[in-house]
Amino acid sequence: MFYLILVSFIWAFSFGIIKSSLSGVNASLISFIRLGISLLIFLPFLRLKKIRLRKALILLGVGAIQYGIMYVAYISSYRYLKAYQVAVLTIFTPVYVVLINDLIERKFNLRYWLAALIATAGAGIILFNKNEMRAIAAGIILMQISNLSFAAGQILYKKTMRQLEYVKDAEIFGLLFAGGTIVAGLFTLAAGKLSFSEISHYQWEALIYLGAVASGAGFFLWNFGLRKVNAGSLSIFNNFKIPLAIFVSLIFFGESANVLRLIFGLFIILSAFYLTERNRASQNPGLRKSN
Repeated sequence: MFYLILVSFIWAFSFGIIKSSLSGVNASLISFIRLGISLLIFLPFLRLKKIRLRKALILLGVGAIQYGIMYVAYISSYRYLKAYQVAVLTIFTPVYVVLINDLIERKFNLRYWLAALIATAGAGIILFNKNEMRAIAAGIILMQISNLSFAAGQILYKKTMRQLEYVKDAEIFGLLFAGGTIVAGLFTLAAGKLSFSEISHYQWEALIYLGAVASGAGFFLWNFGLRKVNAGSLSIFNNFKIPLAIFVSLIFFGESANVLRLIFGLFIILSAFYLTERNRASQNPGLRKSN
């Protein structure tokens, strides 16, 4: 749980940094550089001899979905959205997490569905202007592609690592970043934007931070932490960063939001988290805490 909280705080700053520092840079190129930096950090820890080729390919595929497709869609949405709007539009990720988990486990867990929907409602209360949403439909669609990809990757990673208990996360995590980098690279080539000349020194500083800290350390700690909690709690933490990101946007990046809605929405999200954690040990063993 500690890891998920820590990463939520780290990611809360990413929304504003991307919007304020990287506007004008092609989204696929940003994704490619950011994931490439993360890949370079984790390459020295990679131990391919510990897993079979089939599992390696699966992990590449997980990374392609969770990081590659997710990032290209996510960063593309900034063309249409403000930073706080991007944060708010991740509200559907918890529902996707629970839905995909239930499909894989072939079970229906009402308590987790309820918690995910409560968390979604809490995040939606923070800031949801129907008239404004109509004007940014493209951004909404891109964010849902991003949300679905990130949710699917989380559940698939957790399921795959259950079969690789003898392998440390750091020993295979480079495969996930490799899969994401390949996908982002293909999108960059398709867009004809594989050129670094448009990136300023200041933007390189932002990209190095995002690649090394927010993506590299952040995604590793997130995926490590998600193996320690049940699917319901995981769905809640996917929305916990939303009020944090809006607070950061208000304080550090000069954006505005409804503070009363923000506080009320955060309270509802925390209530949903309490619902999933209460008497967790008595819940369905298929979704209990993993060690």
